[in-house]
Amino acid sequence: MSMTLQILNLQQRYDDFEILNIDSWEIGYGIFWIQGENGAGKSTLFRTIAGMLPYTGSLTLDGKFDLKKHPVDFRLRLNLGEAEPLYPSFLTPADLLEFVAEAKQSPAGQTAMLVDALGINYLQTPFGNCSSGMVKKLSLALAFLGNPSVIILDEPLITIDREARLALFKLIKSYHADGVTFLLSSHETFQQDGLDISATYLLKNKTLMQVSEQ
Repeated sequence: MSMTLQILNLQQRYDDFEILNIDSWEIGYGIFWIQGENGAGKSTLFRTIAGMLPYTGSLTLDGKFDLKKHPVDFRLRLNLGEAEPLYPSFLTPADLLEFVAEAKQSPAGQTAMLVDALGINYLQTPFGNCSSGMVKKLSLALAFLGNPSVIILDEPLITIDREARLALFKLIKSYHADGVTFLLSSHETFQQDGLDISATYLLKNKTLMQVSEQ
């Protein structure tokens, strides 16, 4: 298994309160389920890996891209879909899709494919007038833009309907077949919809431990 994502000596704290302390963790190609109680630090872990929070330690992607040394290359190869995304109320889905697609060097036709797949038929509706489910579907589309090696989806199933859920699983399977690794967190299971989980990890006591392998 080639190393896709490696964490070494990662520490994350808010003021004097330590949230994460992970000595060593690495994964190769696969679909990985990250479990943990509310407040365990899953969203903090994902935001740290995505380069959104300062940290101590090292994060390396594809064996050569260190987040601190190669921030642009790293971020082009790792996408995050947040659990409860918040966007400026005056922006529209079309605005954000165009901006992120350009930033992520999205291939031609990819945005239209994702909009169609997830049923985003409200491209010109300002986010201030969108429901939480509409915002969530847009955030999922953004997570698939570009040519990522790793896609992290934090609680991707909340506030989306059954149709969007099935469309999401189809996208995950398609991208995974093309070599993309996924980190997923959810309080619901994925297997009943035919998603094969490579391994499950539990975030507990500030670190990650494997709890099962399939």
